[in-house]
Amino acid sequence: MKNFFASFLGTLAALALAITGVVVMSFGLLVAVSALDPQVKPFESGSYLVFDLSVNITDTPVAVDGLNPAALLGGGEARTLQLRAVTHALREAGSDKRIAGVVMLGSLTPDGYGSGFAALNELRAALADFKKSGKPVVAYLDFAATGDLYLAAGATDLVLDPYGSLMVPGLASEPTFFAGAFERFGVGVQVTKVGEFKSYAEPFVRKDLSPENREQLGKLLGDLWSDLLADLSEDRKMTPAALQAVVDAEGIIRPESALKAGLVDRLAYKDEVIAQLKTATDRTEADEPFKQVALADYARTLPAPGSHSGHEIAVIYAEGAIVDGEGEADEVGGERFARELRALRQDDDVKAIVLRVNSPGGSATASEHIQRELRLAAEVKPVVVSMGSYAASGGYWISAYGSRIFAEPTTITGSIGVVGIHFDVKKLANDLGITWDSVKTGRHADMLTISRPKTPAELAILQGMVEWIYDEFIRKVAEGRKLDPAEVRKIAGGRVWSGREAVKLGLVDELGGLDAAIAHAAEAADVEDNYTLVEFPQSQTFAELLAGWLENVQPTQTSQRGLVAQVVERLEEQAKTLQQFNDPRGVYARLPLEISVR
Repeated sequence: MKNFFASFLGTLAALALAITGVVVMSFGLLVAVSALDPQVKPFESGSYLVFDLSVNITDTPVAVDGLNPAALLGGGEARTLQLRAVTHALREAGSDKRIAGVVMLGSLTPDGYGSGFAALNELRAALADFKKSGKPVVAYLDFAATGDLYLAAGATDLVLDPYGSLMVPGLASEPTFFAGAFERFGVGVQVTKVGEFKSYAEPFVRKDLSPENREQLGKLLGDLWSDLLADLSEDRKMTPAALQAVVDAEGIIRPESALKAGLVDRLAYKDEVIAQLKTATDRTEADEPFKQVALADYARTLPAPGSHSGHEIAVIYAEGAIVDGEGEADEVGGERFARELRALRQDDDVKAIVLRVNSPGGSATASEHIQRELRLAAEVKPVVVSMGSYAASGGYWISAYGSRIFAEPTTITGSIGVVGIHFDVKKLANDLGITWDSVKTGRHADMLTISRPKTPAELAILQGMVEWIYDEFIRKVAEGRKLDPAEVRKIAGGRVWSGREAVKLGLVDELGGLDAAIAHAAEAADVEDNYTLVEFPQSQTFAELLAGWLENVQPTQTSQRGLVAQVVERLEEQAKTLQQFNDPRGVYARLPLEISVR
């Protein structure tokens, strides 16, 4: 009994300490937030707009508006910028007399579905609009990847560090295959699918690319590279053939070669570039920085686009894998998005909806829930679709009924196919001495178990389900795009296409970015010069984010967790992607795990 009370009191003391720690930390953070000035400090006229590329460019608004929570804990600058905020800031800076020019430096840090080539193309367009003002764009590169050069190539002064390099070998996609590991550890995988090009399940059942997948990836990468090559060649005033020759000769292009080929304007160290910027902004003191304002800070000083009237155009961002339920912050939760679309449909102030898609797809069920709300919304107001870097499979499912679909040339889209993936852990469990038994009232009552492989009869049922959903997918695309179902079948089969090819095939209406889609929505709603732009999900202040976290915080004692809990937690961290397999029927309209084009 004495030991029991000692243990009990020790547990209470640890819990009290944990709660005290949370309260103290929360109070400290709130004090820190209240002490911060949310306003951007005024900057001097004649300043350069500093675009630090060492960020991830996302479609979705940054979760915390006007504040980087990491900075409170010594985390430094924010690492994420929203695409539309950047393009808006660049265009506004062109006519802002306080801004003397733009300076770009650093290297992009892509993460998730951010900083794709479609997004970079929109940034290039905004930079081109800025240059029409006659103001300079200075870009300093050191170890530049393809995306960095693609973004900076149109600069009026493109500078490369004398000991830097251009890592521009071409495009590649290198999927990871898990079949060997599953075989080794005793995880069984069975696949039901429709579409010879539908390769989503390949990483789980193969150790290399299928011939069909190799074919479609080759075509896709070739199309994307052709667009990049054409844009880079035009920017650098050289022929595509000449640029390809340089790429093939070196891959990682050294400074002198880059200068000789005309890929950069000059070689200089960073301090030399800064010295020139100081001269250009009339800074003479050695310890004075050149006149500047960070792009993120400048963007926060700008009013939102529109007239701020009672009319609203809503932009809703579907960025990430599509999953059932609410989903995480970086996922498209079917229930959450359907609920938001329902609210927008019923809001009379919202005159049009723009769906921005940057998703490889996912759950067929969740995709249908979202599409249903979009179809209902389209009955009462314009619904326009803007495709980002990815809008494929389930991402195309939710797009198909848009009154007009915009895509970038390098958008990855299509993948009209369906796959079912069914895991079992029979061998793994048996090897560990774990077994199951069952009692059931119907032949197929335990069909969805993971304790054994599916029987041939069960696989036939699941294959029939996949084929039915595929037929529905074809029907919906044909209906939404006003195409012959037979023609849709010819371009479906799970095959992915570039945005440029998708226009030719009728899957997309025209090439253009988010701004073009918003302009079309405003015209369709007859509010061209009389609307306010609203975005979902909306950014929160840090205080709002912290308050929400405090409502749900549950102090835990890490040291008290058992072995099983620790193993499960580790597996969850390492296999988050597998958690997205949450369709109740195990049926998915999704791109392969890896069409990561860099």
